Amino acid sequence: MVCPRCIKVVREELEKIGLQPISVNLGVAELKNDQQLPLLKIKEILDQNGFELLQDKNSALVEKIKGSIIDLIYGNKLQNFHENLSHYLSRDLGKDYSTLTNLFSSVEGLTIEKYFILQKIERVKELLVYNELTLSEIADRLGYSSVQALSNQFKKITGLNPTYFKHIGLEKRKGIDSIN
Repeated sequence: MVCPRCIKVVREELEKIGLQPISVNLGVAELKNDQQLPLLKIKEILDQNGFELLQDKNSALVEKIKGSIIDLIYGNKLQNFHENLSHYLSRDLGKDYSTLTNLFSSVEGLTIEKYFILQKIERVKELLVYNELTLSEIADRLGYSSVQALSNQFKKITGLNPTYFKHIGLEKRKGIDSIN
């Protein structure tokens, strides 16, 4: 689960099969302790909705890393973010960064930093398409040092400059849960 819509779907699906979630967050659902867990039914429902049941701790931790990054970017927390991503993730997840980065790279096939950049670029695309903010405001909101820094990274990843992308529009965006 990597977005608020995903959280809502999972909560509703768990409730439909009679479970009572205490909380549903990015990548984790906490249920009442006294409930019998129909794991096969949960797995089936999640599969039908494009999710998967993560039972091993490594996969769950990778999802927590993704959730933490997405929350940082889509929660508009980058504007006044004055911390290294490595320190933020270590603190947020309570794990040593070298453990996090080695696990993430081995499971996902790309580094945490690359994933972070790809997510930021997808957010830039979204904000450009909405056409409510200037490029300067987008750069500021996403923690770029300047419009030029944003433009350089955007062009490196997409092959287009942001102004041209804005001109050609919607078809270049990916869903946040399809980036890997």
